[in-house]
Amino acid sequence: MPLERIVATALRIVEEEGSDALSMRTLAQRLGSGTATLYRHFDNRAALVAHVVDRMFGVVELNGDELLAMGWERALRTVAHTMFDALARHRNAARLLVEQIPMGPNAMALRERCVAVLLDGGFPPRMAAYAYATLARYVLGFAVQVNGHGGAGQPDDAQSAAVFQSVDPDLFPATAAVAGVMPVPIEDEFSFGLDLLFSGLARLRDEG
Repeated sequence: MPLERIVATALRIVEEEGSDALSMRTLAQRLGSGTATLYRHFDNRAALVAHVVDRMFGVVELNGDELLAMGWERALRTVAHTMFDALARHRNAARLLVEQIPMGPNAMALRERCVAVLLDGGFPPRMAAYAYATLARYVLGFAVQVNGHGGAGQPDDAQSAAVFQSVDPDLFPATAAVAGVMPVPIEDEFSFGLDLLFSGLARLRDEG
């Protein structure tokens, strides 16, 4: 059975039923085969998850030379938004990234390009490694929340806005003062946080 078909089916199970639904038995049933067929490709579920995760990274198509030409901040901002959009397109699969550090060929290639951009931008090796790891975790955290809440402009946002607007200003004066802009759309939170992250990185690099 082609590996591509197995991984695509596994990803579909996760998207339809959640990450906890993915097991060797469930996947075999969906494929109409036995688990022995799967164990010819994967030693265990963790190995299967690694392939599914790397398949998601495969849709993040970014040219290394073009990223270097952008400069580190613009390049990483492009990477962050591209990764965010890619993970957000998968309803539940982003949660698989919580289970293990992605080490497949697509993930390794993306990490290589980003770290190269940071090194080229004057970051020392340790700081470059920490910066990429932090950025990746940051993107994942927001992608998981989008998947859980359906993004901005959903009914929950209107309900939350109504609650904020109705708070007692005597009990919650600070909240009442900002109620007109609450809740902050998650996409806006993501962009605002990136501004803070990159400002901090620039300061650390200059001080180092």
